[in-house]
Amino acid sequence: MRKMALTMALIALPGLALADEVGLTPDMMSATVPTPSGPVEIMRNQDTENRLEGDWTLTSRPCPNFCIQPMVPAPGVTPVGELEVIAALQDPNTLVIDGRIRPEFEAGTIPGAVSVPYNEAADRLGELGCEVDFDGFICEGDLPQVVLFCNGPWCGQSPTAARNMIESGFPAENISYYRGGMQNWQGLGLTVVPGGAGG
Repeated sequence: MRKMALTMALIALPGLALADEVGLTPDMMSATVPTPSGPVEIMRNQDTENRLEGDWTLTSRPCPNFCIQPMVPAPGVTPVGELEVIAALQDPNTLVIDGRIRPEFEAGTIPGAVSVPYNEAADRLGELGCEVDFDGFICEGDLPQVVLFCNGPWCGQSPTAARNMIESGFPAENISYYRGGMQNWQGLGLTVVPGGAGG
């Protein structure tokens, strides 16, 4: 009888390990971020058998256009990871910008991110506190920090946005770049919302 109880306990142990919660860090299960639609909780998918599907599983996209992007797309830009993106979403002085084209944003984005397609970023600096000038913009004073992202390490949309913003006058030291983008975000099972619904 004792042997049977021990055997049952050993069989149950792997099941207990699977029941562990999938947190953001050992001390943080989730993070709540403000969005125009109200607070959204960012957490990882709790299904430890979850897998990416569709285009997010592709490993070999043709270059060009899908070339590996550098960690720093322009001098002065700061590379960041997922935890820094989550902190930025909770910071009222930071704007997290989805630099992808509008249909990609609408299909799914990071909660709290705003859509500024890469081909519009340099023309929309007025929304970031810059003043229109004859040759572009004057970006001085108390400007927000911005975090740019797009589809992933092979996506050139947000690096292009960063370079265009800098060329138009926005300070590089106010720009961070989340190179992992939507591919890494989803690869970690983090919350995704349709653009415009919490985005």
